[in-house]
Amino acid sequence: MGVKKKKETQVTSLTVCHQDLETLKTLADVEGQNLASLLLHCVQLTDGVAQICYVKQIVPLLEKANKNGTCDPTIRSCLDILAGIYLSLNLKNPLKKVLASSLNGLPEFFLIEATQSFTSRLQEELNTSTDLYSYRKVIDNISSCMENFDLGRSSVNNLLENVLHFLQKSLIEISEENRKLAGNHIVQTQLMNDLLVSIRVSVMLVQKVQGSQRLHLTNSPTWQSMCGLLSMFANFLSDDGLLQTIQSTSGLAVILFIKAMFHPSEEIPDLISSVLLRSVDPASAPEWLVSCCQSLCCADVPPSALLFLCQGTLTMLDWQQGRMGPSGEALLLNTVHVLFTLSSQIKESTLEMFLSRILASWTNSAIQVLDSGSPGLKDSLNGNADVVRRLLDYVYTHWEHPLDALRHQTKIIFRNILQMHQLTVKESGSDLSADRFIFELTESLLQLEWHSKGKYSCLGCLVDFIGIEHILALAKTIPSQILEVMGDQSLVPYASDLLETMFKNHKSHLKSQAVDSTWIDKWHETWVSPLLRVLCEGNLDQKSYVIDYYLPKLLNCNPESLTYMVKILQASADAKTGSYDSRGALGALMACLRTARAHGHLQSATDAWRDLVSSARIKQGLIHQHCQVRIDTLGLLCESNRSTEIVSTEEMQWIQFFITYNLNSQSPGVRQQICSLLKKLFCRIQEGSQVLYKLEQSKSKHEPGNESTRQDPSVSLRQYKNFMSSICNSLFEALFPGSSYPTRFSALTILGSIAEVFPVPEGRVQTVYQLSHDIDVGRFQTLMECLTGTFEEVKILAFDLLMKLPKTFVQFQDSVKLQGLFQAALELSTSTKPYDCVTASYLLNFLIWQNALPSSLSAYLKTQRVACGDGDKSAAVVESNTLIVIKCLLENLEEEVSRAENSLLQAAASFPMYGRVHCITGALRKLPLNSLQLVSEWRPVVEKLLVTSYRLSAVVSPVIQSSSPEGLIPNDTDAGKEGKTCDVTAQMVLVCCWRSMKEVALLLGSLCQLLPTRPAPGAPVGLLTVEQVKEIGDYFKQHLLQSRHRGAFELAYTGFVKLTEILNRCPNVSLQKLPEEWLLNVLEEIKCCDPSSKLCATRRSAGIPFYIQALLASEPKKGKTDLLKITMKELISLAGPTDDSQSTVPKVHALNILRALFRDTRLGEIIIPYVADGTKAAILGFTSPVWAVRNSSTLLFSTLITRIFGVKRGKDELSKKNRMTGSEFFSRFPELYPFLLKQLEAVANSVDSDTGELNRHPSMFLLLLVLGRLYPSPMDGTCSALSMAPFIPFIMRCGRSPVYRSREMAARALVPFVMMDEIPNTIQTLLAKLPDCTDQCFRQNHIHGTLLQVFHLLQAFSDSKYRMNTYFQQELADVAVCTKAKLWLAKRQNPCLVTRAVYIDILFLLTCCLDRLSKGNQPVLEHLGFWEEVRRIISGSELITGFPYNYTVPGLPQYLQSLTKLAIAAVWAVAAQAGEQNRDVPISFPQLLESSFPEVRLLTLEALLERFSTAASALGEKGLPPLLWNMGGTFLTLVLKENHPECLCKILKILHCLDPSEWLPQTEHRVHLSPKEFLIWTMDIASHERSEIQSEALRLTSRVIAYHMQMCDETRDLVAPNLQQWVQLVVSSCGDHLPTESRLAAAEVLASTAPFFLTNPQPILGLQDTLALWKCVLTLLQSEEQVVRDAATETVMTAMSQENTCQSTEFAFCQVDASSALDLALAVLCDLLQQWNQLTPGLPVLLGWLLGEGEGLVACEEKAHQVEEDYPFEKTEINFWAETLIFVKYLYKHLFRLLCESSWCPLSPEMLRHFQRTASEQHHLLSQLLRVLPPTAEFLKTAEFTRLRIQEERTLACLRLLAILEGEEGEDTLVLRALDSSAAANQLTLPTETAC
Repeated sequence: MGVKKKKETQVTSLTVCHQDLETLKTLADVEGQNLASLLLHCVQLTDGVAQICYVKQIVPLLEKANKNGTCDPTIRSCLDILAGIYLSLNLKNPLKKVLASSLNGLPEFFLIEATQSFTSRLQEELNTSTDLYSYRKVIDNISSCMENFDLGRSSVNNLLENVLHFLQKSLIEISEENRKLAGNHIVQTQLMNDLLVSIRVSVMLVQKVQGSQRLHLTNSPTWQSMCGLLSMFANFLSDDGLLQTIQSTSGLAVILFIKAMFHPSEEIPDLISSVLLRSVDPASAPEWLVSCCQSLCCADVPPSALLFLCQGTLTMLDWQQGRMGPSGEALLLNTVHVLFTLSSQIKESTLEMFLSRILASWTNSAIQVLDSGSPGLKDSLNGNADVVRRLLDYVYTHWEHPLDALRHQTKIIFRNILQMHQLTVKESGSDLSADRFIFELTESLLQLEWHSKGKYSCLGCLVDFIGIEHILALAKTIPSQILEVMGDQSLVPYASDLLETMFKNHKSHLKSQAVDSTWIDKWHETWVSPLLRVLCEGNLDQKSYVIDYYLPKLLNCNPESLTYMVKILQASADAKTGSYDSRGALGALMACLRTARAHGHLQSATDAWRDLVSSARIKQGLIHQHCQVRIDTLGLLCESNRSTEIVSTEEMQWIQFFITYNLNSQSPGVRQQICSLLKKLFCRIQEGSQVLYKLEQSKSKHEPGNESTRQDPSVSLRQYKNFMSSICNSLFEALFPGSSYPTRFSALTILGSIAEVFPVPEGRVQTVYQLSHDIDVGRFQTLMECLTGTFEEVKILAFDLLMKLPKTFVQFQDSVKLQGLFQAALELSTSTKPYDCVTASYLLNFLIWQNALPSSLSAYLKTQRVACGDGDKSAAVVESNTLIVIKCLLENLEEEVSRAENSLLQAAASFPMYGRVHCITGALRKLPLNSLQLVSEWRPVVEKLLVTSYRLSAVVSPVIQSSSPEGLIPNDTDAGKEGKTCDVTAQMVLVCCWRSMKEVALLLGSLCQLLPTRPAPGAPVGLLTVEQVKEIGDYFKQHLLQSRHRGAFELAYTGFVKLTEILNRCPNVSLQKLPEEWLLNVLEEIKCCDPSSKLCATRRSAGIPFYIQALLASEPKKGKTDLLKITMKELISLAGPTDDSQSTVPKVHALNILRALFRDTRLGEIIIPYVADGTKAAILGFTSPVWAVRNSSTLLFSTLITRIFGVKRGKDELSKKNRMTGSEFFSRFPELYPFLLKQLEAVANSVDSDTGELNRHPSMFLLLLVLGRLYPSPMDGTCSALSMAPFIPFIMRCGRSPVYRSREMAARALVPFVMMDEIPNTIQTLLAKLPDCTDQCFRQNHIHGTLLQVFHLLQAFSDSKYRMNTYFQQELADVAVCTKAKLWLAKRQNPCLVTRAVYIDILFLLTCCLDRLSKGNQPVLEHLGFWEEVRRIISGSELITGFPYNYTVPGLPQYLQSLTKLAIAAVWAVAAQAGEQNRDVPISFPQLLESSFPEVRLLTLEALLERFSTAASALGEKGLPPLLWNMGGTFLTLVLKENHPECLCKILKILHCLDPSEWLPQTEHRVHLSPKEFLIWTMDIASHERSEIQSEALRLTSRVIAYHMQMCDETRDLVAPNLQQWVQLVVSSCGDHLPTESRLAAAEVLASTAPFFLTNPQPILGLQDTLALWKCVLTLLQSEEQVVRDAATETVMTAMSQENTCQSTEFAFCQVDASSALDLALAVLCDLLQQWNQLTPGLPVLLGWLLGEGEGLVACEEKAHQVEEDYPFEKTEINFWAETLIFVKYLYKHLFRLLCESSWCPLSPEMLRHFQRTASEQHHLLSQLLRVLPPTAEFLKTAEFTRLRIQEERTLACLRLLAILEGEEGEDTLVLRALDSSAAANQLTLPTETAC
């Protein structure tokens, strides 16, 4: 990477007219010393940059002439020419600014002459400019004259009358032209831009004009022009057809002109106030104002106009130093009240944005007035004033707004509110933090939930104003609270910014107060300690975001904290190593060091960071089980704040080590990070090498002490080159046959980065490495084979890498090979496998770059060859070859379409045509189609492409447009006539048809997007005519509106979008208006409801929404979006309620289209104004009697909920992340307030009729769904007109609904409407409404609804932050008292089990809340007599007396669950009170477990399992309560008789948790089985039951066996005969086809029994069984599921940590990932074979693994002769992660080492010969099978070719090991052959480094 040259600035040279040029020639002197000569030389240059030098010499030359005191005619003429030059230059030309800057220094002597010249020239421009489109240049000249140019300003001032007249004329004519050309977007855009510039120049002119008294001369021409301009600005302000920027600028202009024209100035504020308040009195107002601003002096001023007038008021009036006076203060207050009014009226997002900025501007103006010491405003603007309260309401309402910019304005407003309040109390001298307003504001903000984004910015402002100490005093744990929410990505930026503000403020405060350095300890305790806790213990997302956002800011604030952090983490690293789901202290350490190094806090990184962390820890981090630890460790090595920092030798070795084990990562994010970090390293090497090259060239000039010269530069360069070569070797080795998608993706991405970072050197630039030097024929073939995979990303990467190589490198010389590849591409392009045509496309695109392609294709082309065009030779060859290839494909396609027209079935089965079209589109996309050389050759090809595409579409469209395309097989008689049978399914036909439609749509879209349109028939350039574009549009319209298959119309939509985007940018007006015509036509067709219409009314209107979406989404967003407004008006109208039955289909279409438009993210905020109407339509549509309307309404409603409240971001359906305060919701959609209230009232009033008639009220469901997502905020204003209180009684009444689900929803919806501190009173009110037991008449529905409301309110209250204060305790106690009064509802006196269950749930919730307050001692409950009542309920319940019901009784399961939960709580309560005495237990656990109802047993077992699991994991503070002692026998009894699957699982889990010594000896007594018989029973369960039970039984079996293994020899011998059955059980649980749970259980079992059976120094099992278990470990380590691999890795880590194995590797006791665990497992196994002295019997087994069991001769032959019959949608079990040859590589490596270290041959001669014969025969057969494959088998027979290659590699590896055993080859030779992957493509690739 050489040093890039700075891009030279392009400056257009200045020129003069012919007459001025002749004048200069005449005036120039012979010596060339005068001004004329200087200008003549200047204008004769063509380089604008050189001319600048001459322009700068003008004034020095004139200064010399000034000394002579003369202004001769030559200078006068030159000044005149200079004026002409200045006005001729473009506004953005740097020469114009340079000339103005130079002339500003003109000697005073020449000013008069120069001013006259400029005035004359400008006058001439004003007079001669008559063309509308030339006005812009004159306007730009006026603007430039006024901008920092004294001569220009004087000239304009001289011509003020003319300039104003010209501006008025130009504005009139431009606006009139804009009106005439409505609909022509391109021209209108330019005209509106001219209009905007004209208004801005008018404003600038009035602001900068000298002698403003000239503007007050009534009836003068200047005055008339001013009035005319003011009148136009007033009209622009109210013209919604103009851009809002024009309206906004017009608002500024109106106020400025009024200010300039009105006299006296003291009355200006009153006049503007009357305009803003719409109270202008025509009698007293100036006549000119009423005349010019008639539209603004009436009562009906548009809100946007008022808004922009407010902006003008705040911007154009001078608010500083109190210059506006008392009337100005009144105007300021009037302005803000107008803005508040507008805030409730304006809903358009752009106007909302304007409003927020203007409000922020208002607060700035208010601060300026207050700062000037205005006493009148202090009472109106202090914190308690109405204005400030409303400003705060605005902030709270909008701080969650979707627009970032608007949220930012709320922060500014809030900050300014604080500043305003500070200014109002400044004189009192009180402490701001103690101020009541500030204190209450701080408290209310702290009470808010942390999900509110606005809270963060407002707290940050408060910290800046009052300091963090006061915040910490109120909330000491606030750092931890904020860190806690940093697991939510949407909140992370806000949280990290707030934390930064806080800790910076805290540091400043502590430093200012401290006398020594001890302050840092407090700072660390406050800010760093919580961070370290998160890094070690937080969840994955939280830690990642904290590291990315918080940690860098903390270190930047205080770099010295790094040492403190490293010291703590180093001490914890050994104890907290982490795991697959936890980083541990090691991960935290690596993250801290990485961040510190990347931000430059490790000053001498090469030495310093290595002092902080050892080499061993680095290597542990590089293969750590947690992916982020690996990434952070890699980042530590790769990232540096210095781009040229030297990469040390040790770092290079570590990088190589990392690449060996980390390419095969399943996580796309991890892969992306690995590739990105390595690219950073490569850039560092490249940039550092440039420095080294310079050092090498000038060694003698360098100081010896320089860090960069500690090592000879040439040595470092050589190391760099060797390192890069080694990296590339590893990456190419990773592209072995059968390598996984992640491996290939990673390797190719990194190779692509290398090719990009180290490009082919140009000129004298040196590069340390070139990828092409390390690529030979074998590696080139490897890259070609990467084009054959099923993943397109790999094809893209491989193709891009081939294109990055030097063009001479990738040229084929062998025309036969080239012809074979082309033939393969043609065959693939017509394959029935969809991914084959993608391979064909990339292969053809590669072949297109071959110079020898045309000569190789003579046999394929019927047409003549194409001659290369002129120009760039390589580009000409590519274009020529592309044309040849497309012609060839097109000829084949035409022939196949003709055949398909006769037999579509045959086409679908034998030659689906979509592949050909895909290849044509792919070839076109790679071509620069806007700069073609062979235009005449292309034109007929394009025409033929269009015709053939339409023909193909006509063939397949009958299937796609049929009413049921999925099962259709067309009547096809041609195949029958020819006597042929066609084995084709409906799926195959459908795939052929919809993919063909898809490819045609993409091809047409590409043609529209890439090919230039031809504006006229005779134009020489362009390949598409206007008629052809219209035909394409009609094609898309037909298929989008008529297709039924989603795949077809979705892809047609993609192509159509490309077309509409082109049309909207097209200069041809007829084409530009096509989208509007199409849109209006389809809307009319939808409205007319014609029975003959072909529009699809089912399938969610099929392609119709897509069609309209494409037309609207391509409309320019910066305009007025008229098409969107028209469409939404029509659709809302159609979707609304109507009595016409004929309108059903249009209504369904309208609802479906609205849904699509609201889902379209490209429409953004411009769709929001229609949300309210859409919601109304959805809710009303849900009440329709027609199912189709209700269905579409539901879908629309769901979309609107997402659009309003955001995408669901949590499991909780009503999470506050997806909710909104009521004030925010109704302020954004005020129309919904009366609508929802009215609808809810109507529903509530008739929800429960006295007649008992069932009235379901469908809309209630939707109403409650919306209302349930609103909640009151503590920040809401109390006087809000949009209060949520009116909804509460209606929601309560909805709880009486006869529909169960509606009652439940009403209860959920009520919760957010009740303020948290009002909940207890509301609960008591609801409880009081419940009937007494003596009441005779009551309805259970009413009771149920009320109880549900009580339950959900109580639940919300118990979860709130109030729960730890005394208020909470007292309120709960009061609720408990009220609950006791209605206890009859929980007893048998209440016959309804449903209401009984809910009441019991309330009692259970109360016990939990009050128990939590008293921490288990229950003084509150006992004091209230609550537990006594609970005991009575349980004692009198059916749990004790028995159940007289069966399952048909409504509510029985629910009642059982509620009652059981309460009973369990009562048992725990007694256990906690009684200690060791188990008295007064209302019911025992054995009683519950003996229940005949599984619901009771299951809940009981779950509660017990939680306790036993906690005790077993030693996480509980206490042991098991006495109540649970000696229960093993009970579970033993239960396990044999339990028949409910879930209950049985729970019992098995409990037994697994318990110590077998407690219950296993009881088997004979309890279940009449000996321990051995019980073991056999569990193994039988593990063999035959359903999978989840099998898994638990296997765990239990293994626990029992492990228990026996720890006992005496007699006990061990007892179960020994059953061990082989257990081994088979484990082996059978490890298959890839099994559920994940089964394999997880097997992995856990292997981990728990590893010390007994895998690594035992004295093996218990036979060798075959032991190796079978080891094979299970190896199989699980290669599982596709990450969780299974991680569990299997635990087994390896256990195996490595035993006393006899910990010396086998350097990673004993370390957390490692599965890739390295596979290598380590084989290392440990080989070491154990030597320890056990079992190498002789073990080696044949391992050689069998190497060779591949089941992959022998017969298997290869069978697979070779299999006929591939692939059908769409048929799935097979494939492991996309496992890599056979990686396993072979590791196994070979360790066997090779084992055999080399062995001094004798472990195999007998007979066994050796048997293996040699088997392997040799297999190798011979494989060679034969490979030879009979076609020449391009890697493309045409990819799966078979890969399978044979893999088996060949395995066979070769086995042969090499056998050769070692036979002693035929030396060690060195073998290693070389094994590593020589570049010499022979079929050789096994092995790493150069040793094992871990």
